[in-house]
Amino acid sequence: MRRLVVVCCLLLAIPAARAVDGISLELGSSDSSNASVDMGRIGLQWNWGKRWALGPNWHIGGYWDLSFGHWSNDSPMRTNSSVSDLGFTPVFRVQQTNPGALSPYAELGIGVHWLSHTSVSTERRFSTQFQFGDHVGIGLRFGQRQAFDLGYRYQHLSNAGIKHPNQGINFHQVRLQYHF
Repeated sequence: MRRLVVVCCLLLAIPAARAVDGISLELGSSDSSNASVDMGRIGLQWNWGKRWALGPNWHIGGYWDLSFGHWSNDSPMRTNSSVSDLGFTPVFRVQQTNPGALSPYAELGIGVHWLSHTSVSTERRFSTQFQFGDHVGIGLRFGQRQAFDLGYRYQHLSNAGIKHPNQGINFHQVRLQYHF
């Protein structure tokens, strides 16, 4: 937890961080065999400010997502009780152009992650600390000014075959975001 506070303070000290557009909290668990891992992650988001129209009511937009996570590991034959995760992901989002009270969206992100350890158990190894992270998600924006966002993500992390073994890990996540 101290690491998390230090990282947040350092991020907020960067001038660009003061222009942050959103903050998020993700909670999830793995569905990977031989891996009993729960995760929590906080993130900062910066909107791209660019939209591509998909007709009169929908568009593709996006944001940059910088995140810091902690994995709690209860895997059988675990090698590390916890793993830290630093990620940076560009995210594409299909959303309504003129949202109502509840505004649905779908998103796709492919980014990079740096892990503090290269395994969670003797049977679940990543080989490299550098991992690619991709996710698909759905959710709803709501509230005054559409300031809140509640969504579901399915995320996969692996090193894309850079080095073997490349077992990777999958997470089901619930995500809450606040847009400034």
